[in-house]
Amino acid sequence: MESKAAVISLSALAQGSRLAVFRLLVQAGPPGLAASDIAQRLGIPANTLSFHLKALSHAELVQSRQEGRFIFYSTNYDRMNDLLSFLTENCCSEQAREPVPITSRKRKTV
Repeated sequence: MESKAAVISLSALAQGSRLAVFRLLVQAGPPGLAASDIAQRLGIPANTLSFHLKALSHAELVQSRQEGRFIFYSTNYDRMNDLLSFLTENCCSEQAREPVPITSRKRKTV
């Protein structure tokens, strides 16, 4: 991933509602969720959600598909993994060539 693409992706995620939408779609998996379900689960008005989904789509972090009268959104996992690889490319030291697996990281609880 080029630096310019990383900046676009990170900029799209640098807003609370967009980050919440993206995290929800990551949790939903490849089938994704209908826009109406996203709005309901996150309590975001439809017109506001549309604005946020457009920003995430422009950054290629989410993709959409129409099924009947519903539009489903899902995570673009290739783009997400490219961003993660870009961010961890030079992780830790010269000897550490592979990124630290996400599953081995511990969450800090407050």
